[in-house]
Amino acid sequence: MTEPRRVDARRAAGTRTEPPGLVWYASYGSNTHMTRLNSYLAGGFPPGGGRDYPGCRDARPPLRSLPLELPGRMYFATRSPVWSGGRAFYDDGVPDGVVLARAHLVTAGQFADIAAQEMYRAPGRDLDLAPVLEAGRAHLGDGRYETLLYPGEVDGHPVLTFTAPWSRRDVAPVRPSGPYLRHIAEGLFESGAWDLPGITVYLAACTGGAWAAGEIEALLRR
Repeated sequence: MTEPRRVDARRAAGTRTEPPGLVWYASYGSNTHMTRLNSYLAGGFPPGGGRDYPGCRDARPPLRSLPLELPGRMYFATRSPVWSGGRAFYDDGVPDGVVLARAHLVTAGQFADIAAQEMYRAPGRDLDLAPVLEAGRAHLGDGRYETLLYPGEVDGHPVLTFTAPWSRRDVAPVRPSGPYLRHIAEGLFESGAWDLPGITVYLAACTGGAWAAGEIEALLRR
């Protein structure tokens, strides 16, 4: 088993003065799955998703990918037209919680293009990362994945992710679909850091009881 990394919170908000060339994109939803992430980078139709992604300006794969544990809680809300169920969001306001994720080392431009595609926008515009690196959080807009978070660093590079502007207590939970859960589980499993029993218990907790661990285990073993 590979030991998951944790962010170095000592190098968090307000400690950077220069724009980063490389960032860790912390994926906690379907982009934990490398095949799906590649569709965001290189473009095309990913397995299990009925949407054609334009891809990034820089289509190269991540320089590195590693398992990561983030402080907080993952939950499912709103309804995805791609997955026909709840979307995964990250609430960093739960300091005693743990979110299982995969961090992909990409350029700042690739991160900007991935974020654009998550909001159904055309890639091609760089993001000003100074506000999020200064404050730890920055709002690009009111969209579902337009709130940037900077929880800390790994190996000297900032860890960045995006989520909704609300917390899990501000929105009604929505049951995620089986294919969506399977995609997340496969991505976490292929990282080599967590076994299937642990992943099923984790995902069941994230659904708030909408899926039992036994149901998820049966889903994964089909």
